[in-house]
Amino acid sequence: MKAIVLEAADKPLILKEVENPILNAGEVLVKIKAAALNRRDYWITVGKYAGIKYPTILGSDGSGIVAEVGGDADKHWLNKEVIINPSMDWGSNPAYRSDQASILGLPQDGTFAEYVKVKAEYLYHKPAHLNWEHAAAIPLGGLTAYRALFTKGKALKGEKVLIVGVGSGTGTIALQLALAAGCQVFVTSGTGEKLHRAKQLGASAGVNYKSQDWAEQLHHLAGGFDVIIDSALGEGFAKLLDLCNPGARIVTFGATAGNIPELPGRKIFWKQLQILGTTMGTQEEFKALLDFVSEHKIVPVIDEVFPLANADTAVKKMEVSSQFGKIILTVS
Repeated sequence: MKAIVLEAADKPLILKEVENPILNAGEVLVKIKAAALNRRDYWITVGKYAGIKYPTILGSDGSGIVAEVGGDADKHWLNKEVIINPSMDWGSNPAYRSDQASILGLPQDGTFAEYVKVKAEYLYHKPAHLNWEHAAAIPLGGLTAYRALFTKGKALKGEKVLIVGVGSGTGTIALQLALAAGCQVFVTSGTGEKLHRAKQLGASAGVNYKSQDWAEQLHHLAGGFDVIIDSALGEGFAKLLDLCNPGARIVTFGATAGNIPELPGRKIFWKQLQILGTTMGTQEEFKALLDFVSEHKIVPVIDEVFPLANADTAVKKMEVSSQFGKIILTVS
């Protein structure tokens, strides 16, 4: 089969012939129709991710058709249209991932290929209202956003939600999920174009986080927030405390701007705030995400679609963070 292979951190992604995966009992072979990029893929290509091995086939998100099964128990999946949950071996405690947990696309070969091997337990029926590209845009970002908003953030209808950095794939689907839940959503971004796009999707307002007074602008626009979804941390994180309503929840799943600075602790306990960390999610949350997407007919935002052979170009676009929504690879 053809696959996109990363042979070293200082080399481009290349399309080459590799051996077809060999199935064991409980495993299936999915013929990939579309795959989606995540920030994780970029960090792996530049050698800044834990546990990197070479050569490797990247890709956590994918949609496709089940082409083969490793045993009779999974025959019912043959020829079914599916998407794959990339959050594997979560463990028995829903509160946190186990030491054995992993994400599809490293160390296990991922979806940037004509075929991918996965355990049948991570297959889910593709939402009927979505095409291959939109279905591929859901898994990693959608699962992360769903857990952040609803499991950790406990966002409820009518509450005010702030999404910091709305242009990413996770940020855009978090906006869509929060709006579908009946929340009033505000956003930040580094460009006016992305703020405009977010307002077209339904955001009440947005501010440019590069402005010196971005937090003051948000306070003027919204008053305060009940849930804040943040994937940046960095020096600006301290300002989020002032934007919180009493009892608010700040949920973070990334650190693109660096570590958390020194915080005024009295504001945390006086306002009874919660600062919560999260990453990925459980099997139950993935199913709940898909049910929610199907119920509300949510269509993820796609920025640009590339053929599989142009994966290296697609990753380079992610490097400069110019996208709004997901970057997709079409495979077959």
